[in-house]
This record gives sequence, structure tokens and C-alpha cells, in this order.
Amino acid sequence: MSTTTSSLWQQPQEVRVTGPMAQGFETILSQEALHFVAELERNFGNRRRELLKLRTERQERLNRGELPDFLERTSGIRQSEWKVQPAPQDLQDRRVEITGPVDRKMLINALNSGAKCFMADLEDAHSPTWQATIEGQINLRDAVNRTLSYTSPEGKAYQLSDELATLIVRPRGWHLEEKHVQVDGRRLSAALLDFGLYLFHNAKQLLKQGTGPYLYLPKMESHLEAQLWRDIFTWSEKRLHLEHGTIRCTVLIETITAVFEMDEILYELRDSICGLNCGRWDYIFSFIKRFHAHPECVLPDRSLVTMAVPFLSAYSKLLINTCHRRGAHAMGGMAAQIPIRDDAKADAEAKEKVRQDKVREAENGHDGTWVAHPGLVPIAMEVFDQYMPGPNQLDHMHDDLNLTSSDLLAVPEGEITEAGLRNNVSAALRYMAAWLGGRGAVPIHHLMEDAATAEIARSQIWQWIRYPKGVLTDGRKVTYQLFDRTVSDELDLVREEVGELAYEAGHYEQAASLLRQIVAADDFEEFLTLPAYEELD
Repeated sequence: MSTTTSSLWQQPQEVRVTGPMAQGFETILSQEALHFVAELERNFGNRRRELLKLRTERQERLNRGELPDFLERTSGIRQSEWKVQPAPQDLQDRRVEITGPVDRKMLINALNSGAKCFMADLEDAHSPTWQATIEGQINLRDAVNRTLSYTSPEGKAYQLSDELATLIVRPRGWHLEEKHVQVDGRRLSAALLDFGLYLFHNAKQLLKQGTGPYLYLPKMESHLEAQLWRDIFTWSEKRLHLEHGTIRCTVLIETITAVFEMDEILYELRDSICGLNCGRWDYIFSFIKRFHAHPECVLPDRSLVTMAVPFLSAYSKLLINTCHRRGAHAMGGMAAQIPIRDDAKADAEAKEKVRQDKVREAENGHDGTWVAHPGLVPIAMEVFDQYMPGPNQLDHMHDDLNLTSSDLLAVPEGEITEAGLRNNVSAALRYMAAWLGGRGAVPIHHLMEDAATAEIARSQIWQWIRYPKGVLTDGRKVTYQLFDRTVSDELDLVREEVGELAYEAGHYEQAASLLRQIVAADDFEEFLTLPAYEELD
């Protein structure tokens, strides 16, 4: 990465940028933008840290046997009648959304894909190297200004079409910090950096185009965390002279604690929120993580934990009912399949899985869904066009739904197999190697994997090793020694597949060391990306 020698770039006194300044970075990391981000950190950084402490305290109570439930103190919010603000015109019809990282080629292909919306991801599909993070902000700015283009090393040119998907940006979660930027001597919240830079540089241009600054908010665990985002929005709108309610958001319900506070999250953000999303993969990970100390809460093979199992079906239907009662969109989850170009039969089977998944979501009453690849947009679009002729299904309710907390916490039955163990090792190892190499969305075994699926894989292995239920169908107990041998076997497979040079350059040994360390630790690691981030440039 070439660094700029411009003597014109200066940091505000209260901000210290330690990442190298490549050419063009100074246009994003301007004094004004950094000062805005520093103000965000000074105003809201301590509250973020306090909320993370509350997560730790809640985890300690869960470890002692307390179970999450609907909050008694907020029952009035759940029982009273109120609505969120209607979504803006370009978020009324969200029947198919595509997601992906913020590199230039992906941005262009996704915006041109024919999907209604594109979630540009600075979170789970993003490896947050300093270069990729700031280049991502440059790419987002160029996309907003319709100047984004890309020429591949082979000379193929990519340009934006006239008709583009509506842009929605996902910043990083509250738990992450940006090690390359310090405010008053402390690392800056990664969420505030991502949000602040995007809003500062693009809000007014987006409004000129008849759209707005739209966000997907990840990994919240309570309505108190939604309160924090609400106050950040209100402060930012005043600071940048934007009308109240200019910033619009959708919240991913991807933690087992947040599912009990969906009404409250909608209420806290009612002036800005447009909907909730079933972030199914992170939700499964959250279920394992929050109950990691409970031997009875061991999940079967990852492939068996589908949206048809009772606790996930209950989550989906409750989200639909909660959203529609409040006038908010209920977005479905991700289809991780990708086209398989060299095997027509496997390709047809993968696309049929996508179709069936989207039929289930549309019939259940979701207002839209996610896909990970442009080739799957037409399949999902056809399903929602058939089952949802209007722009949404806000009038669809499950009138007979009578769920209890037990329904949302029911542990699914199923087998643990050697193939399941090997698949988990393979997915976690290959994804972590790619992530350490700067790639956040990775095709593995014909699925587009991101950090959430790697989290499920490594956390299941941690569970299976420690608890009596972690027994394979052939009678063998899953042990650390078995896991360790499986890692070695997978490394041999990778070396054979990619060749010696690519193997040595591919961070596989580094990933294996990190995976072994996380699985061996007696204390369950909150996020694998936290220790892994310290090894990134």
C-alpha cells in the first residue's frame, strides 16, 4: 500500500491515526470528519463501554442458571398500541436484498444486481484491515456520488447501471474497536467510526438523490443498546443540520437476548427504524454462546439447525408478528448458497434449496429476504413476486401464535457426526485464514461464509469437547485430541488443494493456531474476531 506524502493532511489534536495514510485516505479522514467522529466518541463512548459491562454481568447470571425472558418492567410497551414511523419510499419494497463486502467490484455487482436493496457490509463480511476499512469508505462515497468504477487485472471494466439497488450500510458491532484510531488516548469504537465517516461524507448527497442514510444495526443485545443508537442518531442529525428522522435503520435480531426485547427495540428507535431482520446465523451462534455453560444446551450438526427447527421457527414468527403490529418490515434471513458452475446437478439442488427457503419465508409473512450472490436474486425475486404481490406484507399476522419463553429456548434434537465435526473444522479454519488475509466473505464448499458461520463452527466444537452430549454417531466422544487431529487433516487437504506456495502465503497455519487456542481455552471466547483482530494489519 503506497502512503501519501501530502503535507496538507493533518489530524485534529484529540485524534491519533496510527494506520498508514494511502493516497486518497485524507479525503475520508479529513480534519472535519475526524473531529465529528471524535465528538461521537466523547459523547457516547463511555455509554458503549457501560453497556458491554452489562453484557458481561448478564452472561454471569446466565452461567448461574438464569434464563432470558420478556421484561416485566417494560410490559407496558409491549401491551400498548403504537407504531413506528412509515419507511421512506425507497424502503417500502424490500422483497430481495443482497449483501456483501465494500470492495469496489462487489459494490458495483451488488448495486447492479436487480435486488431492491444492497447491504454494504463493514461487519461480518468485512475483514477490518486498516486499508480495507478506509478504502471501503472511499468506495461507498464513490457509489453514492455515482462515480464508482473498477477495472480488473484482466482488463474487464465494471460500471454502475442507471437502475441501482437502494444502499444500506452495516457498521461494525458495539463490541469492536478500531485500533488504528485513538481519541484522547483510547481506541475508538469501530461502530462510531464506520457510522460517523459514512454519515458525515454522504448524508446530504443521499438526500439530494431522494434517498437517505440507511443503516443495518448488528448484534444488539438489549433495548438499552437501541437507546444508545437512538441518542447517537438524534445528536448526529442536530450536529449535521439534518431533519429529525433523516437517519433510518433496520435492526438485526441476531442475539438470543434481543429476541425478548423486540417491541422495546422498535419503541426506542420508533422515529428512525423501518424493520427487524432475522439474522439467523448470528442468532444460532448467540444461542450457543449465551448458554455455553449449560451441558444440556448442546446443538447437533450445524446442517441440522435449520429454520424449520422449533426454536428458530418460533423466532421467525414472533419477529413477523412483532414487526407487523408496529408497522415495521419483518425481513427474512440469508441464503448462503452460491451458484455451482462446474456441476449442473449440484447447482440445481443448491438453487432449489434457496427457492424452498424463500417460499417458507414468504408464506410465513416476511416482507423480504437476503441472498449472498447476484445469481440468486432472480430466484428469490420470483418467489416473493408470486407470494407477495404488494410491496410488503405488513397486514400478515400469525393470529394463533401464543409463544412462551420456553418455545424460544427449546434445544433442537439431532445427531453429531464425524462429517459435522470435519465440516466445522473446515469452515472455521478456511474462513479464519481468509479473514486474516483480508477477505471477509468467503466461498467455502459452495456456501458464502462470513464470520457468523465460523463462530457457530468453533463454538460447537468447544461445546462438543466439554459436555457428555458431544458424542459422534459412531460412539466416539469428541475430544480435544480428535479435534486437533481433524485440524491437521484439514491442513493437509488444503495444502493438497491449493499447492505449497499458496498454502504458505494463505495464513492457514496462523488460523489453525488461533482456532486451537480458542477451542482449548476454558473461558469461552466472546467473539473469535477479537483475538484475531490483534493479528490484522
